[in-house]
Amino acid sequence: MTRAIPWLSSNSSTFPALSKALIEPNGLLAFGDDLSPARIFQAYQLGIFPWFSEGDPVMWWSPDPRAIINISDLKINKTLHKVLKRQTFTVTLNKSFEQVIELCADAPFRVEETWIVSPMLAAYKELHLQGKAHSIEVWQDDELVGGLYGVAVNGYFSGESMFYKQSNASKVALVYLAQLLKSINIEMIDCQMLNPFLASMGCIEINRESFITQQLIAKTIVPQESFWQPRRLNLT
Repeated sequence: MTRAIPWLSSNSSTFPALSKALIEPNGLLAFGDDLSPARIFQAYQLGIFPWFSEGDPVMWWSPDPRAIINISDLKINKTLHKVLKRQTFTVTLNKSFEQVIELCADAPFRVEETWIVSPMLAAYKELHLQGKAHSIEVWQDDELVGGLYGVAVNGYFSGESMFYKQSNASKVALVYLAQLLKSINIEMIDCQMLNPFLASMGCIEINRESFITQQLIAKTIVPQESFWQPRRLNLT
């Protein structure tokens, strides 16, 4: 029996229960044309995220299993360890969010079309202005050569995308994000869906129930107001 996927309108006050998400395609929960920052943030609070391509309707997802990195299990190989030790790059927080998300959208290594389409760009830029979306920037001299961005709900951080122009730059961004979150006792980074790159960094898959449990714990940790202030980051 085929399960009907609901269409969310701007008048819809909430999302369907996560248990209603499809098995195939994995995690598809709802369609909807409302991509307002408020709707997106509501989704992240529930462990849901938008993902769709140009010309498609907005699609909302809650995959099972879910990809996460347990920060204590982050893998740093010998090459990356040397890069970090040499301090080849300068790393900052929230210094250039717009540039990061635009470079993520245009990353040349993407084989498929980007899902960071114009409405997504506008919505996440607004979320950043509201203090809910954040970026890590990796610089070589004065050039932005890597970075990532995502959405935070208190101590819960859901990574959206990353890019690199120099080898290891996106890995460096992930290491610095992990240290930043670890500094306030956050144990998990939500990676949404597993890929070979994330697996190489220690990303694993857990079932939806376990993910929601960990997400709820992370959301109880409320960072100080200064936590996401733009600044240079240093490894300790």
